[in-house]
This record gives sequence, C-alpha cells and structure tokens, in this order.
Amino acid sequence: MSFDITPYIDLSPAVVREKIRAGKIDFPTAGMCRGYAQANLVILPPDYAADFREYARRNPFPCPILEVIEGTPGTHAMGEGGDITTDIPRYRIYRGGVFTEELTDVSAYWEDGYVGFLIGCSFSFEEALLSAGIEVRHITQGCNVPMYKTNIATVQAGPFYGPMVCSMRPMSPEHAEIARAITEKMPNVHGAPVHMGDPAQIGIQDIMKPDYGDPVEIKPGEIPVFWPCGVTPQAAVEHAKPPIVITHAPGHMFITDVKNAELNDYLEAQKQI
Repeated sequence: MSFDITPYIDLSPAVVREKIRAGKIDFPTAGMCRGYAQANLVILPPDYAADFREYARRNPFPCPILEVIEGTPGTHAMGEGGDITTDIPRYRIYRGGVFTEELTDVSAYWEDGYVGFLIGCSFSFEEALLSAGIEVRHITQGCNVPMYKTNIATVQAGPFYGPMVCSMRPMSPEHAEIARAITEKMPNVHGAPVHMGDPAQIGIQDIMKPDYGDPVEIKPGEIPVFWPCGVTPQAAVEHAKPPIVITHAPGHMFITDVKNAELNDYLEAQKQI
C-alpha cells in the first residue's frame, strides 16, 4: 500500500489528530508532524492493566511507557485534548488473544475502568536519522515500516510474554553505526538497535515477508538494522488472551504534542515527580 504524507509533514499534531478524528487520514503516520514524537497504543480491561504495566517495566526498550490514560480516553501529558479512541488512523481489536477486526474509531468500545498505555515509537527517532543524512526507506517508498516477530524473548509479567517484535530499516554498514550512536541516546523511543545484519540470527526466515507492515527494498551493500518495536505488546496479547484488547494498527500512531528533541528530558523529569 502506498500513500502520500507530504500534506501532513509540517502540520501541527493537533491539526493532524483532528483530521484523523474526522476520518480524513486512515494510513500510516511515519513522517507526519515533523519534529513531534509519535506513540503506540494498548488499551486493556482493568484486571489486566497492572500486569501489563509490569510487563512494560520489565521490557523498557520495546515497551517504553509515555503516558497512562485512566478514567476517560482523553490524553493530557502527551497532548492536551487528544483522545486515544479516535485520534489514531486505524485500530485493532483482539478478543481472547485473536485479532478480529480493524477500525478507524473505537470510542464505542471504551468502558469504565479501562486503562490506556501510550508507548514510545521508533518513528520518533527517524527525524534524527534523516537529519544525519540517513535514508529511511519506508518513508522514501511511501509505505509502512516492516516489522518482524523475532526469537528474542521478552521478560514475562503475569500472563504477558512472547517474542520481541522488531522494526527494520536497511542502510549501509557505515550508516548503521551512525544510527546506533544516535538512537542509543533515545531510550524512551526504543533506544539502540538489537541486531544488525543476518536476519536469520534473530529467527527471521524471509526478510521480504514481514509479520506486520510492508516489505522494503534492500539495496546491494546494505544490511538490515533492527530496533525494538512497540508492536511487541500485540504479540504478548496473543499469549495473555484478555477478553478484549484495543491497540493501534501497526504503523498507525498517536501523534503527541511533545517534540522528539524534548521527549527524553520530559520523561526523565516525570520520573522524579
């Protein structure tokens, strides 16, 4: 699937969220709202929220929590006036651990006691890669980032466990080292790559067949570079089997009002409160 994000690159997050809420955007958000952090989403019934919070704590690189939403689906820290049930282009519903449907609005599914988790997204570090002169292939090709279930196990908490999901960006070995140096300084948006090179070493049999997202071209001399991905909770949900879970559709994010450049300092300051 191809799409054009050009009209949305320099719009404000609030304007883009309104367009999403109005149904005018229903495709992946990579590259939109230049400079602003994006977030993955998990919404859970109350009986599962504490275990998931612990799962995220034990797996901070694939699951860095940016904001916990309780009471209503309105967001505050990551975007005053936002709504996690309407402001993401596409959502997924899981029932008993099985993906059952994809929707553009899940406001009818929110119930008292539900807890939402906004989780850091690798789209947030792509701005830094682009600024360093590193091509981000899925943006160039106008498609979704490829994501893969790996043989890297996450640390279990309660019923939540499963493989780490990784997003992949192909680049030259030289650019890969620059990307590692850039992203290791951004732990709240997945940090450094977990693997560079042969995908078979992390259990990926066919790099052109991602579990989520779209395949991208890998040019001669390039290597695949893999980062922890915020789709990891969706793999854990398949094992935990809650009666219902609402997530973002892979690649379709909540765009926050927090600048990428300020996100780490903001979250570190929040930890001191």
